[in-house]
Amino acid sequence: MKEREWMGWSVVSAFNQQFILSVIIISLGFIFKKMGLLKETDGAIISRLIFNLTLPALIIASFSQLELEISLIILIIAGFGFGLILALIGIFVFRKEPASYKGVLIMMIPGMNIGLFAFPLVEGIWGAEGIKYFGMLDAGNAFIVFGLTYLLGNYYLDRDEPIKFSHAVKKLTNSIPLMVYLIVFVFKILSIPFPNVVVKAASVISGANMPLSLLLLGLYLSFTFDRRYLSRLIKYLVTRYGASLFIGILIYFFLPVSEMIMMTLLIGLCLPIPLSVIPYAEEFKYDHKFVVMVSNVTILTSFVLIWLMTNLLF
Repeated sequence: MKEREWMGWSVVSAFNQQFILSVIIISLGFIFKKMGLLKETDGAIISRLIFNLTLPALIIASFSQLELEISLIILIIAGFGFGLILALIGIFVFRKEPASYKGVLIMMIPGMNIGLFAFPLVEGIWGAEGIKYFGMLDAGNAFIVFGLTYLLGNYYLDRDEPIKFSHAVKKLTNSIPLMVYLIVFVFKILSIPFPNVVVKAASVISGANMPLSLLLLGLYLSFTFDRRYLSRLIKYLVTRYGASLFIGILIYFFLPVSEMIMMTLLIGLCLPIPLSVIPYAEEFKYDHKFVVMVSNVTILTSFVLIWLMTNLLF
């Protein structure tokens, strides 16, 4: 019992330290934007750098020594399953919303911001071991973020032309992180070792993922709220986090899994919406300002929820 209490205290202590560090780096990104040293438009460049270089490098560096375990498959299923459940809830809750907002509200419900939000926290606390667990969750989540989310946003557009499934498939195949996940899993299943030079290079490049991800969150952060969106924002937050809290309670009390898998699932349910919904909203001509505002609020809300949950449960 004492050992478990000590381990729990160690995790909470490490999380609090990483939490403070993350807040500092995010604040720097926000301050740099206010000072004009960086612009919000620079976020698109940083985002492409993260998703196409540092995040794939982190996946390779963390998973190169991974031993596939059957118990971890539940995380891949959960990453995909959470998205499906939340999407169904969103379709029901927002079914009577005006056409101009129904699509964007439903599109924002599924999907978790694991790569930019969770990985920096996890990497600072558990290192490669933590990335292994959250990477499994993200593998399932990637199909939601780059597939289902895009399809939902496309489907609810007020237009006559039919939805093109090929567009969503193209989004999936263009996702470098998802393709890297698939390559890593194929290598592991076939017991093919990664070239040492690739692993070393990936390890060096992956070191930039955490600070770049947190700086990006700071660049996109805004404390300006339009009151016109308040009722829909509240409805969205209650639906998203209310459903996640209910699922989390069921998992906590009824799912017999290891503590690390439990922590991964519970933190995953508290994560903000993926930033990919912002370019999707622009592509589909949805209200871009509303999406950015929701993204900012979920980032702040998730930080508070994850901090409270970690300090109370672990």
